[in-house]
Amino acid sequence: MTLKKRIDGNKRLLERSIRNIPDFPKPGILFRDVTTLILDKTAFKKAVDLLAEKYKKMKISKVVGVEARGFIFGAAVAHKLGAGFVPVRKKGKLPHKTISATYQLEYGTDTLEIHKDAIDRGEKVLIIDDLLATGGTVRAVIDLVKQLGGNIRGIGFVIELVDLGGKKKLKGYPIYSLVKFEGE
Repeated sequence: MTLKKRIDGNKRLLERSIRNIPDFPKPGILFRDVTTLILDKTAFKKAVDLLAEKYKKMKISKVVGVEARGFIFGAAVAHKLGAGFVPVRKKGKLPHKTISATYQLEYGTDTLEIHKDAIDRGEKVLIIDDLLATGGTVRAVIDLVKQLGGNIRGIGFVIELVDLGGKKKLKGYPIYSLVKFEGE
C-alpha cells in the first residue's frame, strides 16, 4: 500500500469516528464531537500516533495542551515523544504562580493561565489542541509560551474547521491538522 493510500485511509477512519451534532451549542452550528474519536481505541491511537509521528524528529522538550480536550491528546503525544506535558488552564485553576493571557470570544472574553516555571527559555515546544476554529484560544497560548521564552516548533490539531479561518491568527507558525472540514 502506498503512503498516500495509508494516510487517506487514516484520515477517513478519523473522520468517521467524529460525531456530528447539528444545532449545538446553538441553532445553525454543526458541532464536531471528538469524544467519539477518543472512545474508539483504534481511532484514538491513530490520532495520537499521527500527531507524534509529525513531530518526532524535532526533539520537543514540552508539549502544551489546551484545556480540556487538548489535555487528552497533548499528554498522550508528550508520552510518545518522551517530552514533558504542560497544561494551559482557565483562570484560577492552576495552584502555583502563573502568567495569563486574555482573548476575545464571540460574546466576551476569557483568560488562560500557565505556570510561570512550566517552560524554560529556549525549550522546544509543541502546542496540541483538539480543534482549530477561529484561532483565538491557541493565539493566547502562543502568547503565553512566548512570554516564557519557549521556542514553538509546531501546533497540532485533530480537527480544523477551515471556513472559520483560525490559521490567520496563527500566521507564522507551522500548523498541522489531521482532519479538515470545509463548508459546513
